This record gives sequence, C-alpha cells and structure tokens, in this order.
Amino acid sequence: MVGLVGANGAGKSTVIKTIMGLLKPFAGHITFNGEPIDGLPPFERVKRGLAVVPEGRRLFPYMTVLENLEMGAYTTDDRARVRTQLERVFELFPVLAQRRNQLAGTMSGGEQQMVAIGRALMSGPRLLMLDEPSLGLAPKVVAQVLNTVQELARTGLTILLVEQNVRKCLEVADRAYVLENGSIVLAESSARLLADDRVREAYLGV
Repeated sequence: MVGLVGANGAGKSTVIKTIMGLLKPFAGHITFNGEPIDGLPPFERVKRGLAVVPEGRRLFPYMTVLENLEMGAYTTDDRARVRTQLERVFELFPVLAQRRNQLAGTMSGGEQQMVAIGRALMSGPRLLMLDEPSLGLAPKVVAQVLNTVQELARTGLTILLVEQNVRKCLEVADRAYVLENGSIVLAESSARLLADDRVREAYLGV
C-alpha cells in the first residue's frame, strides 16, 4: 500500500484523475504493468485493472446497494465472475449483504463508503485507488474503513491511498509520498515519514 499525502490543493486528487484518464498530463507518461496507458480512455484503463473509489463516494442514491455494486462490474459479461466478486464484497462487508435491497442514498456515510469500495472491487482490480476515504466520517468509522483497506492489501491487492489525514495514512501505508503544490517533496517508508521532523511539524502538529 502506497500513501499519497499533502494539504488541500496539493494535487492529490489530480494524480488519481490523471492516472484514470480523466485529466491529461502536460508532460510525462503513465505506464501500468510496464505498458503505456496514456492514450487509453478511462473504461479501457478499468479493463486493464485500475479502479478508483472517488472522493465523496459518488454513489447512485436512488439505486439499491446491489444495483450500485453491479454497476462496478460493467466491464465484464461473465456472470459467474460477477457472482464471485459479489460474494467477495458481501464477505468483506456483511452489512451490505443484509441491505442489498436498500437505497444507497438512505445509508449512513460509513455504509456508503463500504458500497463505494465494494463497487470498485467488482471489476476485480489489480490496482485500487482510494481518494480521501475518511472524508466526512466519524473517527470510529474511519478506523473501520482503513482496517478494511489494510485487509485488502494483505490479500495482495495493490493500493494507492490518497488522504488528507496524514497520520492515519502513514499508519496504514507501507510507504508514502508527500505532495506540495503538485510536486513530490518527500518519498520514504511510512515509518520514517512519521518520524521525520518536517512531516511532524507540517502535518502532524507536533
């Protein structure tokens, strides 16, 4: 798991949008598994194994939990694979199995975040990117969400975690990059960044 941290406006969400093809870079190239993906539209990048949990979750509020999850599997016609992915999501988030017919917009913020993560997992990604997953959630719920992200990383899924909550991000990520004004200013293991006086003074308030 790799963390990308920084203050508001540092460019964290822009990085994810550029990787997904929603924004075009002014310079440089994007490769995934050693292959260039610069010219691919977003849906083709999803087919290659990229998935994102967007900031603010972006669910379809008047669709059910199940319908929202099924939207994440739009790239495949393999119904058996969809069922397998759905079972995996329900195993990860049992509450979603219980509320599969509930409208997504009527759920709590934490439950909606579970739906958003589950929807991204439905495509069977090789790289899962999460944009500010703790935004607007109570501290207890943030801990639950990040614990789930750690569980996913332990299964071998590669994760890019973008977080304004620097401490929480560094506590769960293996290594991290600090972004300021669109530029990487620090890149180290999370443990070293947590102990770095510059990071502690600028982001951790100590």
